[in-house]
Amino acid sequence: MRLRTSALAATLLLCTLAPLSTAPAAGQEEAPKQAAKPQISIDAVKVTPEKPGAETLCRLTVTLHNRGERAMTAFGFDVTVAGHPLPVYDNQLFLKALGPDETVDLALYNFWTSETGRPAPADGKMAVEIALREARWLTTGEEDGAEVWKLEGPVEGLPVSAKTVVTLAK
Repeated sequence: MRLRTSALAATLLLCTLAPLSTAPAAGQEEAPKQAAKPQISIDAVKVTPEKPGAETLCRLTVTLHNRGERAMTAFGFDVTVAGHPLPVYDNQLFLKALGPDETVDLALYNFWTSETGRPAPADGKMAVEIALREARWLTTGEEDGAEVWKLEGPVEGLPVSAKTVVTLAK
């Protein structure tokens, strides 16, 4: 009788613990993980002048919208012009405080429509792609009469990206 009681207890224990397992059953695929909803969006990419010529210096501005409930800063971007990444963004962070439900136009680095290694596109259509690859939550306060920023963890749901196509003047 004792053997049966132990076997029954072991079976009940396994049946009780089985639902806690996160591994998929044999022959079943694991359900895809849901990506975190972006707390920030790129609402616009603006290049000026609107119709630049070849060898023209262009100003690049991005409009960011904080959709989160906390302030954020330390924005890291990847920028590609006509299919060529701009390496100046590799190790740069833009420190602008962006409060909850706020929108800001952030001036990024200027770029040339053509330069060594990146000629102007033959079809006159120059794609400018921006990816916000990182940002940090921000807590602000005051200490000895000075504003103090404290960087918190990373903003979830990144990268987010946007693209515009600039038509070059002939």
